[in-house]
Amino acid sequence: MNVISVAIIEDNETLRKSLSDLLNIAEGIQCILALPNLLNVVSEFRKQLPSIVLMDIGLPHISGIEGVRLVKENFDNVEVIMFTVFDDDEKIFDAIKAGASGYLLKKSSPSEIIEAVFSLYNGGAPMSASIARKVINSFHNNTNTPKKTFSLTTRESEILHSLVDGLSYQKLAEKYFISISTVRT
Repeated sequence: MNVISVAIIEDNETLRKSLSDLLNIAEGIQCILALPNLLNVVSEFRKQLPSIVLMDIGLPHISGIEGVRLVKENFDNVEVIMFTVFDDDEKIFDAIKAGASGYLLKKSSPSEIIEAVFSLYNGGAPMSASIARKVINSFHNNTNTPKKTFSLTTRESEILHSLVDGLSYQKLAEKYFISISTVRT
């Protein structure tokens, strides 16, 4: 099994250390770098390049949203999960537009954080349930875009609604008697 290398960029020292400890005890994940800000991120990533970054939005000097742009411009294969207290639409969509592949609220449980890392590594786009709901609602409310019809089976629709309601991939796999990778696709 490949070990997923993760960097944490979080200005709160206690939280940064806790996240690092959490990731390092999870089998298959290693926190290779934990930084308080984005000032030296490019030079640090040139020394040790992570696969995934957990990044706060409210960072000193350079915001997390600008940080996503900076990381993606220099290391386009590195995936970024925003890890923040901000759940307002503007920050969510600015982060996604900047290149973030996931968006977790800091109130996420340790297991949700670990699951998000694995999900992103395996091609998913992890989001806290309330964030996923906001993203879906924005598509429902967007009248400027031509309407496209997507054909989902009843089961696919049920799984999608369960994801929006916050069920984990593991719980969905158990509920529908399918593999976790099937839930992701």
